[in-house]
Amino acid sequence: MPERYRDLQLLPLAGEWREGSNERTRDVLNPYDQGTLLTLCQADRNDMDAAYRKAREVQPEWAAMGPAARAEVMLRAVGILDARRDEIADWLIREAGSTYLKAQLEIDLVRAVTLEAASMPSRVHGHILPSEIPGKESRVYREPLGVVGVISPWNFPLQLSQRSVAPALAVGNTVVIKPASDTPLTGGLLLARIYEEAGLPAGALSVVVGPGSEIGDAFVEHPIPKLISFTGSTPVGKNIGKLATGGDCIKHVALELGGNGPLVVLDDADIDRAVDGAIAGKFLHQGQVCMAVNRIIVADACHDAFVERFVERARQLPIGDPTRQDTVIGPIINAKQLDSLRDKIKTAKQEGAEVLLDGEIQGQVVPPHVFGNVTQDMNIASEEIFGPLVGILRARDEAHALALANDTEYGLSSAVYTRDLERGVRFARRMEAGMTHINDMATNDSPNAPFGGEKNSGIGRFNGDWAIEEFTTDHWITVQHEPRQYPF
Repeated sequence: MPERYRDLQLLPLAGEWREGSNERTRDVLNPYDQGTLLTLCQADRNDMDAAYRKAREVQPEWAAMGPAARAEVMLRAVGILDARRDEIADWLIREAGSTYLKAQLEIDLVRAVTLEAASMPSRVHGHILPSEIPGKESRVYREPLGVVGVISPWNFPLQLSQRSVAPALAVGNTVVIKPASDTPLTGGLLLARIYEEAGLPAGALSVVVGPGSEIGDAFVEHPIPKLISFTGSTPVGKNIGKLATGGDCIKHVALELGGNGPLVVLDDADIDRAVDGAIAGKFLHQGQVCMAVNRIIVADACHDAFVERFVERARQLPIGDPTRQDTVIGPIINAKQLDSLRDKIKTAKQEGAEVLLDGEIQGQVVPPHVFGNVTQDMNIASEEIFGPLVGILRARDEAHALALANDTEYGLSSAVYTRDLERGVRFARRMEAGMTHINDMATNDSPNAPFGGEKNSGIGRFNGDWAIEEFTTDHWITVQHEPRQYPF
């Protein structure tokens, strides 16, 4: 463990680093070799309550510091990210099972979203509106919500926490994070240490590491947070939406949920470019990405050529030890997820999919599995995979390809390949998704572009101006300068 972060075995709760009060401990494991990285004393409901109360206490002071001071904290955080890059990458590899390549990409994303957040304090604008009433001035003030609760996942833990934490703090909120149990360090504790070094006031950011069965619902239902930002599975997200809006304290939600991302290859596509995008979009981080390519839909005219090249490329991908800089496919995060992938492989074969590429699972490492002759009703096509498995579907024509792409309850990210860019735009605009990329992989994120989905892939948008809107609220205030003439 890096010496500077040795005290990450403690939790930042309500302004101090200490052990959680829960009697249950949590062993944080390396998913590649199952070695124990550290053991945490977890938080209980009282710890969570203290964190929320402290966040509410310090929020007005933090918001009143002004845009320049809040921006400076963000910029100092970027400097710390740069200085600690190797240490942070090491944690992502050891705790999240990130390959070296993926860890570097994730840190780049975190850096970019933090820089974007540094510009947000000065971009929170109000409005002066015209009024029909004589002597009345109508103003709209854009204010921070107050306290934001963030629930982050294990796959891109640092990025998917920071994507909410940075803009929420930048516009004047305070935050309490509940990171995934598999990745408490990279999902929360590292961020808390970085922000502490950057000068964030004590208590403005707490991290509650605890069993979801004990504190999960209470984290959402607590009366203090005004918004719950959640990234994770659709079933859990649906429950969070019900809890946040169906209890005594109705609150905002920002939900980025599951996906069943289609990559469509039209009959005029550049096959080599399409294969490149499909390989990268499918196998980044072992396919454990919400916006990963989940289905590949290929027009009949180029189907066989695409399949041949795709399978050969997938066969050559380096797998195994994530610390090796050339490794593309590392370990699956935990035994539960591994069992799920074993079941999906078994089901695909039982349902009649043709095995085009497979391999022996070694420990937590699953080699690429590619299935052909896949139909939309098969589990490998209808459900989110979250692993290095993929099915290839044959489309009769463009209309059939579009119908296959949209035949899902999800609508997060998608991609289409064609040499005719305007054809690609027409196709993309008919896709039922929050994001569509033409001649690029579906796995894209940009700090100034709206990230989010349609249908059962979520509510709300992250990044840029859209994040400012999510983490602030409008307050309409009028000033009646002259006596008003009332109708009675």
